[in-house]
Amino acid sequence: MPKAYEEIADDLRRSIRAGGLTPGERLSSEAALARHYGRSVPTVQNALRMLSAEGLIDRRHGRGTFVRGPRTRAVRDNARYQWEKDRARMPEATRAATGATEHETGLVLDDLVFFARYRELTAPFDLAEAFGVPEGTALLERTYRTRCSAEPAPFSLVSSCLVRDMIAANPALLDETREPWPGGTQNQLYTVGIEVARVEERLTARPPTPEEARELDLPAGTSVILLRKTSYDVDDRVVDVTVVTLPGDRTELLFTTYLERW
Repeated sequence: MPKAYEEIADDLRRSIRAGGLTPGERLSSEAALARHYGRSVPTVQNALRMLSAEGLIDRRHGRGTFVRGPRTRAVRDNARYQWEKDRARMPEATRAATGATEHETGLVLDDLVFFARYRELTAPFDLAEAFGVPEGTALLERTYRTRCSAEPAPFSLVSSCLVRDMIAANPALLDETREPWPGGTQNQLYTVGIEVARVEERLTARPPTPEEARELDLPAGTSVILLRKTSYDVDDRVVDVTVVTLPGDRTELLFTTYLERW
C-alpha cells in the first residue's frame, strides 16, 4: 500500500504530466498543500522531495516550488563519429548546415546558443601520457558549451585537448572566434592532413560536483555521465583527448554493434 507522501506525489505528478500544472507555475505553499490533502507538512515535504529528485519540480529557497520545464533530450550513439568523418571532406556549406548537437537532439541551428573558449596549457602527466609526449608539451584546450535557446543549461560540459604543434600549420585552428567550426574536430584535423581512424570511449558515472550541478542545472540526486574520448589517427597516434560531462537526467547513450555473419 502506498504511503501518504507517495499518494500526494502521484497526484501532483499526474497533474504536471497532464498539463494541469504548467512549466514555470508556482505550486501552492507546503502549508496549503497539507490542508488540501489533509496531511501534515512533513508528509508534503517528503512528496516534494520525491518530485524534485525526479526532476519534475524546482524548490527555490525563499521563493517557493515551481514546475520544472521539460528538457530537450540528447541521444548520443556510437555511429556519430562515422557520421562526422563522412562530412569532414564535404563542402563548407554542407558542413555548416547541421552539426553534432542538431544530429543528437533534432533541433536546428537557430535553436542553439554556442560558446567556445580556447587556452594554451602545458601537458600535465596524465595528458602527456595519453598523447605520448613529454610533460610540459604545449596543448590547446578547447571548452565548449551548447544549449537550446529556450533552456538555461547546456547539453554537456566539453573539454577537448590537442597538441599545439600538431595543428599549428593552420593558424585558424588556434582561433576561438572561428567557432562553431563547420564539421567539428574531424574537419579541423583534416585541414592539417590528419585522418581519424578510430575513437575510443570510456564511460563512468558519479555524483556531480557542486559546480557541475549548478552549470547543468541538475535536479537533486541526479548523476553525471563522464565520457572520455580518445581519437587516434591512421598511424595509431593520439590526436585528440576530450572529456564530456553529460547530465544523467536528459542524456541517452545508444550503442549498436554490428556482428559479422557466419
